[in-house]
This record gives sequence, structure tokens and C-alpha cells, in this order.
Amino acid sequence: MPLLEVTTPAQVRQFLALPTRIYQAHPNWISPLDNDIEAVFDAKRNPNLAQGSVIRWILTDSSGETIGRVAAFVNPATAHTDATLPAGGMGFFECIDDQAAANILFDACRTWLLSRGMDAMDGPINFGERDRFWGLLVSGFTEPNYGMFYHPPYYQHLFEAYGFQLYFKQYTCYREVAMQLHQSFSNAAVRYAQQYPTFQFRHASKRDPEKLARDFHHVYNLAWANHSGVAAMSLEKARDLVKQMKPVLDERLLWFAYHDEEPVAFFVSLPELNQVFKHVGRNFNLWGKLRFLWEKRRYDQRTDKKLFGVIFGVVPEWQGKGVESALMVHARAEFMRAGYTEIEMNWIGDFNPRMLAITRSIGARIYKTHVTYRFLFDRERPFERSPIIR
Repeated sequence: MPLLEVTTPAQVRQFLALPTRIYQAHPNWISPLDNDIEAVFDAKRNPNLAQGSVIRWILTDSSGETIGRVAAFVNPATAHTDATLPAGGMGFFECIDDQAAANILFDACRTWLLSRGMDAMDGPINFGERDRFWGLLVSGFTEPNYGMFYHPPYYQHLFEAYGFQLYFKQYTCYREVAMQLHQSFSNAAVRYAQQYPTFQFRHASKRDPEKLARDFHHVYNLAWANHSGVAAMSLEKARDLVKQMKPVLDERLLWFAYHDEEPVAFFVSLPELNQVFKHVGRNFNLWGKLRFLWEKRRYDQRTDKKLFGVIFGVVPEWQGKGVESALMVHARAEFMRAGYTEIEMNWIGDFNPRMLAITRSIGARIYKTHVTYRFLFDRERPFERSPIIR
């Protein structure tokens, strides 16, 4: 089973095409866009490549047919989060149901990372942000959300038989938008309404992308940047995110709470784009873009749409004071008016019990589970799971 480093356009095509064959018997699989995958390995589109390093391989059988693929990477921004255990990453793993083939792919990552001073590898993860292509699906084999992988059930055995251990679980939660919120949410909304205009809850405006970027940047850095593995965001990056999202934004899904016009909380969501992309296919060429515009127009007219909760956060000063409850009341009412009936939320790690408690409080239930594994190169070293956020 020859292992080949991906260096030519033909090998890139083999790398991208393999999932189509592996998932042909999986009706819930939705192919990610080739363009999104390739962006990870493109220095012009992935800023992590300026300092980090990446390699990818394909595995073929004796006839030359591709039967596996994988990538390994060192991201200096996250590799030394634990100063005593530098950890690299592996991801974009796809393989036939064959442990020997999987072991060849895992061994390649292990050897490459060892040669670069790493003592562990986490996977399957992304060479970039945690919001996409992160974790192995082990439960809830329904249609994947945009930016997340679907995996066949046998992948779990391939990882665990090799020796990967569970580092943390990632929960995707679901609720019907029309489901009633607890009375305490309404009470909080009434309480804050009595403080108008000191407190205001409103959705963003697509006509003012600079304000959207600044408000998002402000709350994000206060609410999230101190968490393990989450770096502070520059204002320029926030502007880039808004620019990237603009073609698919629905401003009615971008909610902020303001205290004296200072943003203190947000609940940012997008239309669930895989409900559109599943009709488009892998290629986002000119025809794919035209098909996307047509399918999105049809989807926007529906009254049974699904939204994807991207991120939720409250600045520390206002946590636990009911601001998030009032925000959810306002957002839910607008979601229903806009024709959204279901919501799935971006994954929450089991290391974040506070956020999981908030999710449960709005009546959401765990719908899918992904797992991030860790493999220690020193097999005698005691294994420790991801630390809990206190």
C-alpha cells in the first residue's frame, strides 16, 4: 500500500475525490466544498501557514486506487498550549475499513510530528479555527452542518484500536425554535425592557458591516479570548469574517445586547448552508455558484428553514445576570417571524460545563457527538483529558 505525499495537481484531485467513493452508501453524507478543503492548504488563504507547517498524503492499493488520505500539521499558535506537552495535529482523515491501512496513515503523521519536536498528536482536527473540520463523528449520524465532517461509524474503531484516547467530546445541540422557553427567560426580558434605553436588544444591519465587525470583535475578545485554545481576535480579522459571511448573512440571525450602547452579549447564527450546498455538490465553479444562488433563493422562501448557531457569548461583567435569557427571547421571536423552525448549535466541548448548562436551559438536547482524540508518543506517560473551563 504505497503512501504518497500530495505534491501534484493529480494527487490533489485524488485527495479530494476519495470521500465520494467512501460515502456512496451513506445517504446523510453531504460533501464539503473542494474549495473549502483546499483553502486549508493554501498559504494565501490560511494564515497559519505563515508560521506553521503542513503535509498531506494519499494511500493507494496495489492497483493505484486511492484508499486513504490524511494531513498532519504543526500550528505554533496552539502547539504549546501545554508547555510540558507540545502537540501537533492530524486531520482530513478518510480511509477504507482496514486497520492496516489506517495504521499506515497514523504512523506517517506520528513520525512527521515527532521529527518536529511534538510529543502528542490531536485529531482529527483542522489546521485552523475550531469552528470547522474538527472532531470525529461518533454519534448522531444525521446530515452534517456546513463546515463539519460526517464520518462512517467504523472510523471510531480505527482511531481507538491504534491507541488514540478521548481528549474531549464535542456536542452539537438541537431544538425546535417554536419550543417555549422557561418562564424565567420571559421574566428577564421584561426586567430589561423596563430599563430601556439603558439596555437594548437588536439584530445587526447588513448595511453597516463595520459596526457588526466592531461589536462582534468587542464581545468575542472579552467573552472567549481567555479560554484555553482560543486566541484573541484582531479587528481586521473580524472585518474579514464579516466580509466572508456577507453573501450568506441573514441579519435577523445576528443578535446583540447593548448596555449604554456598549455590546455586552451576542448570539450569532447563520442559515444552515448545507441545506443549500447538498444540492450544489463539491465544485464551487461558475456553474456551482449559479446553482448555489438559485438554491439559496429557493431556500430563503421556505418557512421551515434550519439555522446554525455559530457562537454565543456574554462579557464577564454581565454573566449570570439574565442578559443571555432576555437576548434569547428577542432572538427567538425574530427567528420564528423569519421562517426558521429548527436550530443546531456549533459544538460545545464537554470541557465547558457552563455553556452546556446554558444550552440545556433553553431546552436544547444533544443531537450529535464528535470526539477529539489525543495520542501520546510516550506510551508510558499518564494521559490527561482536556482541562475543564471553570
